[in-house]
This record gives sequence, structure tokens and C-alpha cells, in this order.
Amino acid sequence: MTTSDVPPTWTAQPANPPPASAAPTTAQLKADINSGQTGDKNPVFDPALAPLGTDDEAAGRPPSAFRIELARRYERLERWIGRRRGASSAAHDKRDGVALGFAAFAGGVGLVLVAGIWLARTGLAGP
Repeated sequence: MTTSDVPPTWTAQPANPPPASAAPTTAQLKADINSGQTGDKNPVFDPALAPLGTDDEAAGRPPSAFRIELARRYERLERWIGRRRGASSAAHDKRDGVALGFAAFAGGVGLVLVAGIWLARTGLAGP
């Protein structure tokens, strides 16, 4: 008998990768993501209010098995080419160059403004 009113959760347990299939489904693609095989997230169960592919089915155009297999192949295989197996995404490895580029640009603009003000105050900028 439990003393808790909270139902058990599966989010803290590792998710297993789905088996290979001749007719893949969007649930298998979601399981690839949940199991960490795509490198997008930690390998644990991730509950979803609207499962992957629901919007396509609601629109009357469910993805074909070929498109799902193509997505699974790209997500599982193509992302790992040239990367070590345990690598996560670039943002999780702190290799995102956008922040560094923005900081360099802001610093450059600040440097130009400071130099312009200094030249104007010292009279070296001209008439």
C-alpha cells in the first residue's frame, strides 16, 4: 500500500530505442528522440500532450512510411557522421558560435563609438 497520491512517473527512467521496422511510425521516430539516439536530449521518456505526427494526421495528410524512415535515418545516422558517439548537440556542448559573434560585434561597435568620441573631443577628427 502506498501513502502517496501521486501516480508513478516514467520520466525519470531511461527510454529504450525502438526496434527496426519495415513500416516505421511516428511513434518510433519519437522513441528515437526519447532514447537519446538523435543527440537532441537526454535519454529519458518525454511526455507529450500531442504526440509527434498528430498535426499531420489531423490535417488529413499523415506522413508516409518512406518519409518517416527517411526522418529516422537522418535523425539517427546523418547527425552522427563526423561526431563522436557520446556527443550531444552543439548548444549543449557550449559550441554555439552565435553568442560569441554577437559579443564580438557589440564590442567592435562600442570600440568604434569610443574612438569616435575620443577623436571628436581631442579635435583630431577634423573641422
